[in-house]
Amino acid sequence: MTLLAGVVLSRTAFGNWIFATGGNPIAARGAGVPINLVKVILFVSTGVAAALVGIIQAIEYNSGNATAGLGYVFQAPIVAVVGGVLLGGGYGSAFGVFLGTVIFGVINVGIFYTGWSKDWVQLFLGALLLAAVPANSYFRCFAMTAR
Repeated sequence: MTLLAGVVLSRTAFGNWIFATGGNPIAARGAGVPINLVKVILFVSTGVAAALVGIIQAIEYNSGNATAGLGYVFQAPIVAVVGGVLLGGGYGSAFGVFLGTVIFGVINVGIFYTGWSKDWVQLFLGALLLAAVPANSYFRCFAMTAR
């Protein structure tokens, strides 16, 4: 999925439209990007992906659980920001999100094997978020000025 998302984001016009819509929708609309269509396609693809995960979990556990993914509501944006996605939109990469996911997995499994309470995962994710947001802003400003 990371490779597919990376190809779509970096090698297609639709990937450019996604970044333009997230970065500055007014400028994107002025450049001819159909921002409403881009948003609808992204929302639908997110819904299809969530449905696929629900189907996979139902098959794996032979039952449904409406509360199975509640913790991911806060973890998913944190993982994305740790992976380099800007909260304001317009910048990020599929590989960065993959690395953010790996970092989250290492922290999650590492805390489990240390014998600490699973509540510590949230503390470490919060600390990562506090470090990632200013780092992302700094690197974005540095990339914009270093031409």
